Amino acid sequence: MTGTQGRPVGGDGGDGGARRRSTDPGDPARGDTVAAVVGQWRTVRPDLDTAPMEIIGRVNRCAALLQQAEDAPLRRAGLSRPEFDLLGALRRTGRELTPSELARETFSSGAAVTKRLKQLTERGLVERRGDTRDRRVAHVRLTDAGRDLVDGILPEQLAYEGAALSALDADRQAELAVLLGELLSRLEGHMRPVRA
Repeated sequence: MTGTQGRPVGGDGGDGGARRRSTDPGDPARGDTVAAVVGQWRTVRPDLDTAPMEIIGRVNRCAALLQQAEDAPLRRAGLSRPEFDLLGALRRTGRELTPSELARETFSSGAAVTKRLKQLTERGLVERRGDTRDRRVAHVRLTDAGRDLVDGILPEQLAYEGAALSALDADRQAELAVLLGELLSRLEGHMRPVRA
């Protein structure tokens, strides 16, 4: 959505100027960055239905803010998020995976997985072995150091995520999880994912 990923954009609370934004961050009527952006679009293009921006823009903005904070423990460990996703896939599946399987698990391209595996292998976090029946196939698994690294970082990430969601009570969190799950399931069934 145009204007929702970067710095906060000035403007009204998203209702075309009918209300002013409060300066109190605890005031639920204050609006948010996306509300301001939607309000600006409604002013210059009142003919357009900007309702989808209210959802997509907020999902994108939340993802960007959460990822910035979540990446802090990864940076301290010298890992990128895509590298950690590979390690996490190996840890959560509990078995060896081929590079092709890792690409599917992490929504990545084969070339990107190959590059990341090379870096992780050099760091001693994963190891590869050849397939006894097909020399073109490799099997990847975590080393003890890789497993320890994932197990050390994951609790810190989950603690951050829990704190980030604490503004919503348990019932609201459960409701949000269901709604996002329904949307994601529909999108996965109709849209081809972009692999990085």
